[in-house]
Formats: sequence, C-alpha cells, structure tokens
Amino acid sequence: MFIYQHDPCFAKSTVHGTVKEKPGFNAGEDAAALRKAIEGIGTTEKTLIDILTQRSNAQRQLICKAYQDATGRTLCDDLEGDTHGHFEDILVALVTPPAKFDCQEFIRAIKGAGTNESILIELFASRSNHQIKLSVVYFPETGRALIHDLKSEVSGDFEKTLLILAEGKRVESTNVDVAKAKEDAKILYEAGEKKWGTDESKFIDILCHRSVPQLRQTLVEYKSLSGKTLQESIEREMSGRLEDILVAIVKCVKSVPAYLAERLYKSMKGAGTTESTLTRIIVSRSEVDLQEIKAEYKKLFGTSLYSDIEPCVCSLGFSCLQVMCFQTECI
Repeated sequence: MFIYQHDPCFAKSTVHGTVKEKPGFNAGEDAAALRKAIEGIGTTEKTLIDILTQRSNAQRQLICKAYQDATGRTLCDDLEGDTHGHFEDILVALVTPPAKFDCQEFIRAIKGAGTNESILIELFASRSNHQIKLSVVYFPETGRALIHDLKSEVSGDFEKTLLILAEGKRVESTNVDVAKAKEDAKILYEAGEKKWGTDESKFIDILCHRSVPQLRQTLVEYKSLSGKTLQESIEREMSGRLEDILVAIVKCVKSVPAYLAERLYKSMKGAGTTESTLTRIIVSRSEVDLQEIKAEYKKLFGTSLYSDIEPCVCSLGFSCLQVMCFQTECI
C-alpha cells in the first residue's frame, strides 16, 4: 500500500531522517543478541532498544530473516510474546516493513465499529504518489481491494477525496505554471468565497490533482486575489470531514513536517495521550523527515519534541522514541 521506495519492504534513509544505517552491520550478530535478550531469564530490554532503534528498517528486515533462520520463529511473534503495552507496539512497528506498517494502520483505522477518519486523513494527505501504491501490500494481506474497503467505510465528498489520493493521481512535475496557478486560484475563489453556496468539486479536483509545487504557487495567488488564505476559505465555506481533509492537504502542501508536528502535539495535549499516533509518526518518518518534524515542532510550539514526549509515554516506550528521535544529537 504505502511504500517509500521501489522495493515494497524497505524504506530508504535520508539526510532528513534520524535513524541511519549502522556501519559494520552484521545481521547474524544482532539476531543472536536479540535471541539472548528474549530467551534469557527476564527480557533484556536495553538490548532490544539499542539494536532495533539504531538500525535502518532495511537492516531490521535482514535481522528478522537471520532470527527466523536461527530459531524457526519470527522475531515479531517473539517480541509480542515477551513484551507488553506501548513498548511492545513500538518494537513490533520497528520490525515491520514500512509498506506493511502503513497497511496495518489503515486496517486499524477501518476496523471495528466506526472509522478513525483522522488516521485516514493523515495517511493519505501526507504521502506522495511514490509512497502510495495500492494493492501491493493490502490485497496480499487481506484478499480484498483497498479501494473497495475504503468505499465501504466513507461516503460523499470525503470518500471522493480519499479515493483520488489513494489512487495516486497527483501530478508529479516540479515545474510551476504561474498563469495556471492564477487560473486555479480564480476557480477556487469563484467556487467558494464569491459563490452563494460552495462548489466542493472544484476544491477536490485542484487540491488532489495538481503537483505540490504548483499548489504552493496557487496558495500565493489565492491570497493575492481574495485577501484570505485558502485554508481560511476552506474553514469558512466547509465543515466536517471534507473540511478536515482539505485543510490537511493544504497544510501538507505548505509543509508535511509542520503538519505532522502539529499531529504529534495534539496527540499529547488532548484528553489523554494518543500513543498510537506517536508511534506511527515517529516510526514511519524516522528515516524520511523526522529531523525536520523536530525543527518544526520547536518552531511552532516553543518546546522540544523530546521534552513533551517524556511525560506522555511509559519509560520503556519513551526510551525507544527518545533514541529514534535524538540519537543524532547529544542526549
């Protein structure tokens, strides 16, 4: 479903991530150390944290293979049997290939009574086309088409927006056509602020199909034309989940790291900590843009992500997140 490079299993480390490939990596040695930590008298949590948070996901997949070759069991199953709570959730997320992890988050969002639309919005609004590959993981995991299941969970213009994003139809050109941006800004203005009633289809079409660089120019032209930001107009003209996802798209056009920083902040400042959100964002972005997310968090909220996470997560879970966020800094 969601992939970070052509291989459906592996994420590629970037300079914007905090988790890097370990030099001199030896999958067999790491697998043996993990086996000793799990099979000994009492689990050695420090070993689990040190190894699994300081290897790239590609390296973790090689560790998983070496572990299964040596024991006949999967590392994921042994972690689930030997650890508990949020600590278990983080470790299992770490040994899961990125595509499968996002797929599991999608399944969790639509499972049971009611749909967790906020997870769907985050997943689809913040991913680029090459990070969204339908059926690569979802169909083999479930035997069903993701589009079919998505249609069964949502409806109306919210469904239409999600389906376009899920199909990865956004233009990927880096070229910016200023005249086209002016035209789109005018279309949006006339479909919203200037119109009695709102033509939501125009907003959906433009925001889901235009390239990110093109949309950034459209935001500039819209502000110049209307005197308001596009986000302000969407919030004024729309409501419900359609408003939520279109605002999320606009925020991601401006800055995905800032959008995810805001998601992290809200997960900790609401009524109770949404630990699954912390895990999802920090694990999935640790090799993508977590450095930028940390910087945006500090800029937006005047405090460090580190200091805000610490009181919200149990000690073992915090240790995992701490290392993943800050291992490139002195802590």
